[in-house]
Amino acid sequence: YLRLMRLDKPIGTWLLYLPCTWSIALAAEPGCFPDWYLLSLFGTGAVLMRGAGCTINDMWDQNYDKKVARTANRPIAAGNISTFQSFVFLGGQLTLALGVLLCLNYYSIALGAASLLLVITYPLMKRITYWPQLVLGLTFNWGALLGWSAVKGSCDPSVCLPLYFSGIMWTLIYDTIYAHQDKKDDTLIGVKSTALRFGENTKPWLSGFGVAMLGALSLVGVNSGQTMPYYTALTAVGAHLAHQIYTIDIHRPDDCWNKFASNRTVGLIVFLGIVLGNLWKEKKTDETKKNRVED
Repeated sequence: YLRLMRLDKPIGTWLLYLPCTWSIALAAEPGCFPDWYLLSLFGTGAVLMRGAGCTINDMWDQNYDKKVARTANRPIAAGNISTFQSFVFLGGQLTLALGVLLCLNYYSIALGAASLLLVITYPLMKRITYWPQLVLGLTFNWGALLGWSAVKGSCDPSVCLPLYFSGIMWTLIYDTIYAHQDKKDDTLIGVKSTALRFGENTKPWLSGFGVAMLGALSLVGVNSGQTMPYYTALTAVGAHLAHQIYTIDIHRPDDCWNKFASNRTVGLIVFLGIVLGNLWKEKKTDETKKNRVED
């Protein structure tokens, strides 16, 4: 059951959780650290919802998983857990996740519940479109909206929407890289992905997504009054993404995995930049008040 939740591979939980941390940190008052209670609450929710998402994915994909070398040992595909057992386990995870959600305000409860449709339908997208990574982006970055609303009681479109968009672009980068691990098997069994859609043109596409992500994060900074540490962090993120995209060998699954997993660092840099940038706001405010008094 722990493997069904992918607790042995926590990178997915990080990638689900980090957009939540960005949003919570951006919503903090100038000069203040983000709300540690909400960070903990969302961390718990990320573990549960990532586990639920993986359970749903494996229930939908068990026949496909049996045909792919990397996924053949997943618990349902390997016959370690029955479909009925996984369904009961899914119910337990969603019940606990609902308990976490009910700790938030009414607006956030409704907003969080609205994401469930994406969680359930995402695994089906690889059968329908070459852009399942886009749907994953819509799903995985819902926390960019939810974190802000948990602090403020509603969403500020000028901050939340570009933050959400930046997360979607980020997901298109890392999950396209991830999908290149399975492209040979996916071709044989008829599963679609952006890795197959882009093929040898993957790097130009990823570069475009990277530019869009950084542009959206810059707009977030302007609209939220961010300061120098934030933009310094964006520079570091840009360098990290450029290195990923320039050096990746899309024909080596181990390199694809390493580049994919390194995106936790990208998310942490953004979070650190937001926190330090917010603390810097207080410093600037204090200096402005001092100058006014002296004048």
